[in-house]
Amino acid sequence: MTSGVGKIRPLVAGNWKMNGLKAGLREAEAVRDAVAGPLAGLAVDTLLAPPATLLMAMTTACSGGGLTFAGQDCHSNASGAHTGDVSAEMLKEAGATAVIVGHSERRADHAETDAVVRAKAEAAYRAGLIAIICVGETIGERKAGETLAVVARQLAQSVPEAATAANTVIAYEPVWAIGTGLTPSPGDVAEVHGAIRRDLTERFGANGHEMRLLYGGSVKPDNAKVLLAVDNVNGALVGGASLKASDFLAIVRAYES
Repeated sequence: MTSGVGKIRPLVAGNWKMNGLKAGLREAEAVRDAVAGPLAGLAVDTLLAPPATLLMAMTTACSGGGLTFAGQDCHSNASGAHTGDVSAEMLKEAGATAVIVGHSERRADHAETDAVVRAKAEAAYRAGLIAIICVGETIGERKAGETLAVVARQLAQSVPEAATAANTVIAYEPVWAIGTGLTPSPGDVAEVHGAIRRDLTERFGANGHEMRLLYGGSVKPDNAKVLLAVDNVNGALVGGASLKASDFLAIVRAYES
């Protein structure tokens, strides 16, 4: 596998979205046992982002095994009169090390703008969390030939000036591929990830050169090996396939030599 950028340690992150009750902790424990046991020698990091209701239970049940955890969203404020919202500080206290911001479903379902996403990423930094910042185009934008322009705009406006390789991960998720079973070709992914790398390097220098770039959008065990071998792809943001330990671990095993 080639990363195209030095020795960036890959990350396979699972976003459970609005799925999972307490029974689902067994799947997380199975992932923890595997990455702490038979897969411990793989040079790859693993992370799960459960719903907020499960975060503390999951971090408690699965502590000490090398598996890390993230929130799926956060408010930009540390506290206040924001019924139903969760702050980055709350996620940190619950055991998270990262938070996903700007996911296409948040942008679409909650009309989140690039400015809102940027503020949430800044909140993540404030709380000592890694911001996993999502970017990606719709099917209409792709058909219009606007993919690179859309992604460039989202990067410019969503990624804070304080971003570093240590506090930021970028996830490219073509909106039309999320949950549809459709995926762009490896060439398409390479084109977008290459453009992202160039933009980040121009803006952030060495930090941009070393930032992890994840591909997300219908990543499954049967296509993971090909997608994760694409130049400038440093891991995956996995949706539905992360709900079953066997599927998620099959994607992690794509990094086996």
